[in-house]
Amino acid sequence: MPNIIPSAEPFFLPGNRTGCLLIHGFTGSPKEMRWMGEYLAGRGWSVLAPRLAGHATQPAEMIRSRWTDWTRSVEDAYALLRGAADRIYLIGLSMGGVLALLMSTRLEAAAGVVAMSTPYRLARDYPAWALRLLSAFVPFQPKSKLPPGSGWFDKQAYAEQVSYPQNPVRSIAELQLLMAEMRLALPRVRVPTLLIHSKDDTYVLPENLGRIYAGLGATDKSRVWLAGSGHILPRDAARQEAFRSAAEFIDRLENK
Repeated sequence: MPNIIPSAEPFFLPGNRTGCLLIHGFTGSPKEMRWMGEYLAGRGWSVLAPRLAGHATQPAEMIRSRWTDWTRSVEDAYALLRGAADRIYLIGLSMGGVLALLMSTRLEAAAGVVAMSTPYRLARDYPAWALRLLSAFVPFQPKSKLPPGSGWFDKQAYAEQVSYPQNPVRSIAELQLLMAEMRLALPRVRVPTLLIHSKDDTYVLPENLGRIYAGLGATDKSRVWLAGSGHILPRDAARQEAFRSAAEFIDRLENK
């Protein structure tokens, strides 16, 4: 396995028997979740942020990974955190939110979900088979038509962001398959769920939140809208609002 990009390593912050499993996004790394992890650990909770298969090393490794490898990464991290926590909150960003919602239906100690900037469908919703075919000729595509970093409000945070510079097309096909699994699972999501999205997200458009919210089977479900932030909520300018919203959600459930 190639070396992990410096500062993008998984991390564990020990605390009490309430656990927070932080799941980063597509092409991203655990660094996206580091500040949020430190905030939640400051509340006394145990925090684990794994590295999803194929991420934070080099794009060729991601191309070899399948969506089931990403779910296994979450399962492995859950098993590790289960040794330190009795109740585990799944907290995901973007594709990490997709994984959090899906895996809440498969993991018995999941106590709740916080899904941030989570896609219901991609803006360019090509079928997985077409993307697989295209990837043989076009292995990578730009993340956006806009200049890099233009969707960020905190430019210093963007300068320190660790992610692959382009999207591997073959991996987008896997993301499509993963989102299809999530959409099927939404009616079976019964744990309390908090959805957080920025109205200024130009990468995963805000309309995705409403579609996920409508599909949820949970009766305890809530939405928080933020502004002045791009797609990477735990790193961008409105991050403290996202941290507080997640912490208040967990506090409410823990003190119920």
